[in-house]
Amino acid sequence: MVWVQPLHANDTADRPIRLVAFGDSLTAGYGLPEPDSFPEQLQQALEKAGYRIEVSNAGVSGDTTAGALSRLDWALAGAPDLVIVALGGNDALRGLPPEMTRDNLDRIIEGILQKGSQVLLAGMRAPRNLGNDYVEAFDAIYPLLAKRHNVTYYPFFLEGIALVPELNQADGIHPNAAGVKVLVEALLPYVESALQQSPH
Repeated sequence: MVWVQPLHANDTADRPIRLVAFGDSLTAGYGLPEPDSFPEQLQQALEKAGYRIEVSNAGVSGDTTAGALSRLDWALAGAPDLVIVALGGNDALRGLPPEMTRDNLDRIIEGILQKGSQVLLAGMRAPRNLGNDYVEAFDAIYPLLAKRHNVTYYPFFLEGIALVPELNQADGIHPNAAGVKVLVEALLPYVESALQQSPH
């Protein structure tokens, strides 16, 4: 994990691109050695693609959108060019009201944009056993906010990984190293698209 110190105005043209992965345990790398975590694998993939970039891990295991909102200023302290917002899974696991999740994410995205950073919003999906009304209300949050704020949108953070045993740890929730690799490969084009919109 690399945290970037603020740079002087005269050296911003020479600094690496700054990307912050802002999320919960899926971002933090729960159950994985640090080199296998999402931020580390993403940095490796972007470097391989030719980017001079530093990816910061701002994931906190167990975090809800309310918790993330409370630490937003900390996550943005390095003035990132792009923030990947991958939050909400714990809200759904706890059955928190979707309108509260929506409002917190709305404020998080607005706060990031006000700081001059680009946003890539990664969608989450509610557990299907919570009932159709909850699932529909929760799942609708992400496309609505992506459209409202006109940010890059990846519909489901765990696309191709959720419910695939060989890509998850024993808990069936958190990706293993192979699952993270699948995640990064799928997300990479969206990250590159968002980076092209960033004035780095």
